[in-house]
Amino acid sequence: METQNSTGKMGVGSLALFSLCAVIVVDTLTASASIGVSAIGWWLVTLIVFVIPYGLITSELSTTYPGEGGIYDWVKQAFGYKWAVRTTWFYWINVGLWMPAVYIMFAGMFSELFFPDLSLFWQIAICIGLTWLTIWICNVSVDVGVWVINIGAVLKITVIAVLGFGGFIYAAKHGVANEFTLSAMMPSLDTGVAFLPALVFNLMGFELVGTMTKEMKDVRDMPKSVFLAAGITAFLYVFGTVGILMALPVEDIGLVAGIVDTLRKLFGDGAFGQFMVYAIGVMALLTFIGNMVTWTMGASRAAAEAAGEGELPEMVAKVSEKYQTPVGANNITGMLSTVVILAYALFAQSSDELFWSVFAFSSCIFLLPYLFMFPSYLKLRISDPKTPRPFRVPGSMGVQWVLSIICFFVIAQAVVLFIFPDLLTLSINWTYSAPVFIGVILTVAMGEYLLKQAIARKEKAEQAALQHQNA
Repeated sequence: METQNSTGKMGVGSLALFSLCAVIVVDTLTASASIGVSAIGWWLVTLIVFVIPYGLITSELSTTYPGEGGIYDWVKQAFGYKWAVRTTWFYWINVGLWMPAVYIMFAGMFSELFFPDLSLFWQIAICIGLTWLTIWICNVSVDVGVWVINIGAVLKITVIAVLGFGGFIYAAKHGVANEFTLSAMMPSLDTGVAFLPALVFNLMGFELVGTMTKEMKDVRDMPKSVFLAAGITAFLYVFGTVGILMALPVEDIGLVAGIVDTLRKLFGDGAFGQFMVYAIGVMALLTFIGNMVTWTMGASRAAAEAAGEGELPEMVAKVSEKYQTPVGANNITGMLSTVVILAYALFAQSSDELFWSVFAFSSCIFLLPYLFMFPSYLKLRISDPKTPRPFRVPGSMGVQWVLSIICFFVIAQAVVLFIFPDLLTLSINWTYSAPVFIGVILTVAMGEYLLKQAIARKEKAEQAALQHQNA
């Protein structure tokens, strides 16, 4: 972003907008609506129990340890090089695993809008085509990032606003599709528990602002911008979820087709209605591409830097001579996405199942670095008390333990429920859980193998340096 001069430094508003762009995703709105009306209660519980402590901890870490590495820097500072390598690996590789889920959703929505009978084969072909379009954009342009982020944010807010307002207008005319009583809005474990981890996933990413500390007018603005962004994000999610639930009975909400079905219900079959369904539907599809370009650019840069320091294999460090883009990391992301799309196409029967299993798998990997972040916060409070903290989480050390443990537990239960969604009913559907669980184990094992290689490279480099000194 062009924010180097003093007048262009980022204030609370622009930092909050940056967070919104990174955090809001339209593709999991239907998962949140699939919980039913009790999603409203679950959103409030998640906000109070998780988002407030997470926001406070993020604010302290990013103001105390400013730098462009964010979560990677904090883990390295607290637990050293090995845990930092694991963090980088999960942070980068999850994009190649998440991309298939987003583009499976894209293909399903595209088919719902334009070609209702599109076969799974053609949907898979669309996913692979979009994967390589994303990689191509990331390989040829550095400047595209800022306008992709900004356009993406405007489109996301537009789509969610249309769903929200449209739902209320529809309900005023035709009545409400679901019962919105106080008892129905209360969090309950008997409806849509499988989709609860999606709420946690939807709210992750506020620590990305921590990588922007050099661009801030005042580092102490961090907590304000984090909480402003978290508040607006939660409101938009709840607003969009309620809009869908006002128009569609919960049992009719499809994970992939839910947004298009809602738009059709809101706007009807007339010429104007059809135009609006296509216009808003296409906007939603464009937000998917915008999201993937944004995250791929960020994650690949981090991976290329890590590879440059010997923390990931050398081929990840490859940079385009012409465009200075991290082509090595980008191309590996594209290859991984393609393999995952093809592998999961063999397992899943419908695009809903395909979307959810790939989304759950990638989300587990995405959440793993946060299991390191909260212990890092505690460790740094204990081992590094002398570093000045421009913002401090209020309360005694006991309070810090409680907040960190709650956040750690919320992330851990989200990971477990993504893999075993029926666990609370004490049953496991292995046809769904086995591929997700095996995928997570293989990804962690691959990370451990790369860590071993990185340690060997580091030792070799140290020995060479020592021999050079002695010579």
